Amino acid sequence: MRPIPPTAPSLPPRLCVGVLSGTSVDAAEAALCRVEGTGADVTLQLLAHVSRPFAPDLIARVLGPQDARSLCALNFELGEQFAEAVLAVLARAGVAPGDVHVVGSHGQTMAHLPADLSSTPSTLQLGEASVIAERTGLPVVSDFRTRDMAVGGQGAPLVPYLDWAVFRNRERPDATRAFLNLGGIGNLSVVGSRMEDTLAFDTGPANMVLDGLARRMTDGRLGCDRDGSLSSRGRVLPALLEELLAHPFLARPPPRSAGREGFGEALVERIWAAAPERPHDLMATARAFTVEATARAFETWVYPRFPHLEAVYASGGGTRNPALMEDLRARLAPVPLERLDVLGFPEEAKEAALFALLAAEHRAGTPANVCPATGARRRVVLGKLTP
Repeated sequence: MRPIPPTAPSLPPRLCVGVLSGTSVDAAEAALCRVEGTGADVTLQLLAHVSRPFAPDLIARVLGPQDARSLCALNFELGEQFAEAVLAVLARAGVAPGDVHVVGSHGQTMAHLPADLSSTPSTLQLGEASVIAERTGLPVVSDFRTRDMAVGGQGAPLVPYLDWAVFRNRERPDATRAFLNLGGIGNLSVVGSRMEDTLAFDTGPANMVLDGLARRMTDGRLGCDRDGSLSSRGRVLPALLEELLAHPFLARPPPRSAGREGFGEALVERIWAAAPERPHDLMATARAFTVEATARAFETWVYPRFPHLEAVYASGGGTRNPALMEDLRARLAPVPLERLDVLGFPEEAKEAALFALLAAEHRAGTPANVCPATGARRRVVLGKLTP
């Protein structure tokens, strides 16, 4: 393992771009950030953010059945999409590509198989880094999950490094903050002053099941439970909810990570088959599933260890569903649930900013996996560089 570099003053500010498409598969997100320092002394400032929605046809192909030929084509097509997002965020900020230090691309996850799901732990993200490098003229760091898995980790979650490095309460070292991301999959981080005390894991479904049901009941016209409008018209089906809450993933102790393998189309099909004539009730039940799975994760794994949380700061697409947020706020009380924006950082840019930070740390030679979160045997430098 390469040694951790010297502290912040030896590393000047660098302009870095992070780009990704999350488990909701709705857009290419890019963030331009100014990163200064490294490790415990790192700071990050968001300069610009763009979201470029994917065409419905591309979404359908990412979510549909795959073979080697389709994966091969998608890899290059997604690379073009991410390159366009990088150039778009630079144009928005008025920054020339030649002024940028590095691009960090997470890509689009197609499969994520940690040790509890496969005898050969593995992960696959698409979005060819060579295409991004050629279109932008910039070095690209990609494949952030694989090195952590090579040292026995789950390869996820990666966001705890950002939560600790950027969002911990530096003014009150004794304070503990929780960060909840409501993407396709829900994940949370609990951070204090020391990285080694971090608790982080995937909670289970956030929007993934809701999105899948919304596409089914509207014949693809809607890809999400927009503003909670679909789920709010139904009633929870108690027996189905209890069946969903018996999902074996929810009983696993951290470290743990989830994906479409557990909460994707197969589960959506099972839920739909339970009562296809009652689609709004299925949506209401799926929303309750997300809320209860998340709340039980806090009750089982977080509160016993961190009984005095400052607050829970939420990000991700789920924060734009007021019904989901209202339910979560009531269920997590008396701990306050706030949007990340109250800390002065736009929640919609958080995940893209993560990969700007991870790319900067790769170039600095700084390990950026959080072992208590992933279960890795040791800290390692994440990612692969495409010059």
